[in-house]
Amino acid sequence: MRDAELRFEVLGPVRAWRDGAELDLGAPQRRALLAALLLHGGRPVPGDELVDAIWGDDPPRSAAQVIRSQVSRLRRVLDPAGGRAPAVIEAAGGGYVLRARGAQIDRTVFEERLSVARDARRAGDVAAQSAALREALALWSGTPLAGLRGDHAEAERTRLVELRLSAAEDLFAADIDLGRHVDAAAGLAAMAAEHPYRERVRELLMLALYRSGRQAEALGVFDETRRLLSRELGLDPGPGLREMQRRVLAGDAAAGEPVAVATGAGCRPAQLPADLTDFVGREDLLRQVVAALTGPGVPVVGLTGLAGVGKTATAVRAAHMAADLFPDGRFFVELGDGPEPAEVLGGLLASFGAADVPASARDRVALWRSMTSGRRVLVVLDDVRTAEQLRMLLPGAGAVVLTARRRWYEVGGVDWRTVDGLTEAEGLALLERIAGAERVAAEPDVARRLVTKTSGQPLPIRLFGTRLVARPQWSLAVAERRIGLIEPRLPECTAIDVPYLSVYGMLTAAQARTLRLTALAGDRPVSLAEAAALLDLPPSAAEDLLEALADLHLIEIVRLGTYRLLDPVRIFGVRRALAEDTAEDRAAALARLTMAG
Repeated sequence: MRDAELRFEVLGPVRAWRDGAELDLGAPQRRALLAALLLHGGRPVPGDELVDAIWGDDPPRSAAQVIRSQVSRLRRVLDPAGGRAPAVIEAAGGGYVLRARGAQIDRTVFEERLSVARDARRAGDVAAQSAALREALALWSGTPLAGLRGDHAEAERTRLVELRLSAAEDLFAADIDLGRHVDAAAGLAAMAAEHPYRERVRELLMLALYRSGRQAEALGVFDETRRLLSRELGLDPGPGLREMQRRVLAGDAAAGEPVAVATGAGCRPAQLPADLTDFVGREDLLRQVVAALTGPGVPVVGLTGLAGVGKTATAVRAAHMAADLFPDGRFFVELGDGPEPAEVLGGLLASFGAADVPASARDRVALWRSMTSGRRVLVVLDDVRTAEQLRMLLPGAGAVVLTARRRWYEVGGVDWRTVDGLTEAEGLALLERIAGAERVAAEPDVARRLVTKTSGQPLPIRLFGTRLVARPQWSLAVAERRIGLIEPRLPECTAIDVPYLSVYGMLTAAQARTLRLTALAGDRPVSLAEAAALLDLPPSAAEDLLEALADLHLIEIVRLGTYRLLDPVRIFGVRRALAEDTAEDRAAALARLTMAG
């Protein structure tokens, strides 16, 4: 018997079909639950994220129970006969995952059609591009992910809306190239009214009007836009609009060709750091990042993860892999607690050939966006600490890769990816490249244990590999014994602690105490009740502190209400506890933990 065919829509109200018949999804909570599962594309959704997606900041006390009930009902809706649907909801990772084998999701089809359109454009087939874009836009029926709350949903909603607007602009541009000026002008006029600050829409409207023989109206669009931008934003029209005005005034029949902003003679910055020669693993993540950088608009890919996990190395490797796609310049900016964004912009503008760098931050932002508009540039922003840094440094075109210790949901449209630790095979490969394959092969079991104790974190693997090179008389067993020592005088410990100390310094006193005391529980998961006992706090207060640490990747959420420290972080936390907490305080915390167990 054949599997049932499932189809889902999230580019508007959340809907589902089974064998061509629409399913009654029932209550809004169930629709929001389905949307949250679909949004994660086959990846487990933690229970707390589902609570946030359904109720936002005001969940009921029985939220977990309600979710279990809604999951059960949703399973019956998707597969009333049981066992034949190409989708099943499974419990996984402290939450749930939707396995949609062969199911059609309109969001996926939409992005596939956009990819087809891009390939057609590159091949010079404008008619095929237009057709693919029209098919993609026809999938939309309203606000995407309707009814779904939470920061993750809002960021994805913003990204999808921007993709739709960019696709609509590309479709109008293709239609103009195909001679459909009159129809394009009508659609662009409506889009300009709805999105008055999108300069490309107004630039295309000028072009469509000009090619329809309406030169005066085309110039009127420019004048109207100039007044609007000056009055509302204090800005002048960008280079694309100014060039379009010049060509319309000159009666240039080729008006509408891409505008190239002058950046100085042959100025193509190439500022990426050298790629690591011993970089290993993360092939899937790298492929995903490079693919995302080719998306429409200004794609922004964010890499987040534990300090020292290799976010910067991964960003630099991805940038080198994608370098040929960005011939107009590759920039690398170290942020952190360093220079202010305005100072960074001054350097970027100068390196891009700006003759005069404005004094004010606002003018520098405007000039940066103008100079990069229409250019294929790649900007790597390392260690973004504030949403303002990201907003100010976004270019007018091209793509961005950023690294950050936490996700900045305040800036929409960022495609966030987590950089996890290395697998055992990858960790062993890194150790071999540094310490030598013969040395690792001589003690394979010890090598595996050593990699396991690092929790796949590249920094301690790299440091102990380097120490082995410097100490040829050491065996791997010696390194294994040293990796779990609490003694902070060891040079390896001091170096491993550097990135953790940097994040530790960002914590509040209560968050830092939470890390220290949780580390005393040992190398096992800790329940919320146990953490509350350790901290001598109500569970709700303890949960807030643990979640804050999870946002910075200092603690892992094993499942809803259960937490675990990776070994390197746990050992760091014990060191800090020995240095900062009295013996009496440590003993009291462990006594409370014993009582709670």
